[in-house]
Amino acid sequence: MLGIFPWLLPRSKATGRYGRRLNVWDWTTHTYVQAIDVGEDAAPLEIRFLHNPDAAEGYVGCTISSAIHRFYKTERGDWAAEKVIQVPSKKVEGWLLPDMPGFITDILISLDDRFLYFSNWLHGDIRQYDISDTRKPKLVGQVFLGGSITKGGPVTVCRDEELQSQPDPFFIKGKRVPGGPQMIQLSLDGKRLYVTTSLYSAWDRQFYPNLVKDGSVMLQLDVDTEQGGLTVNESFLVDFGKEPDGPCLAHEIRYPGGDCTSDIWV
Repeated sequence: MLGIFPWLLPRSKATGRYGRRLNVWDWTTHTYVQAIDVGEDAAPLEIRFLHNPDAAEGYVGCTISSAIHRFYKTERGDWAAEKVIQVPSKKVEGWLLPDMPGFITDILISLDDRFLYFSNWLHGDIRQYDISDTRKPKLVGQVFLGGSITKGGPVTVCRDEELQSQPDPFFIKGKRVPGGPQMIQLSLDGKRLYVTTSLYSAWDRQFYPNLVKDGSVMLQLDVDTEQGGLTVNESFLVDFGKEPDGPCLAHEIRYPGGDCTSDIWV
């Protein structure tokens, strides 16, 4: 079993404040086995194993460092990790820091272990990687669903290693979606990716005050399971701002009986 040390939302540039380790436990003896270091202030959050029961490996999304690390069991029988994806920070003005991380908040792996997905809550994009070679993920799909760097907002991107220009604000069914993509869930056939936009109400209020005022949404992306690729389903919108006791901040997405983020089935 792998676990994570607690971590806090960044409030300064000080180092040593946030989690940096995956902790390995023996599930049968309930004993602590090993720590895997993924770097200072990485803030590892979500852990996903490959679904293949014979594959002793998986990925962890590191929130503050905006990196994906592959962890695996070595030939010696212990565990190790290697960084396989790095989302570059963007040089910005009009934000609380001069460098804005992607802020990876959720990751998942398709049931066939073909694709890895994750959300950048601050940059505003969902990414799809082909992980046929687990050591060399290949970006095959990306879509922007809001975030903190959209055109016309308070943040100006001064230097960007990936984009030529800031993305447009995201609208669907006439509604401008506040916040950024956060929790994700994939249909069992891998063809539909569902996305919600709320992380945690205190942090929503800090980074996306309109999200708290208007409520979160659930969106659906169509997935190309052959070549890779993501497309917004323009006909699908669940607006939790319109709930009778709302606005509401929806978070986790789960299927009855089991889903792509769990190997527990009933």
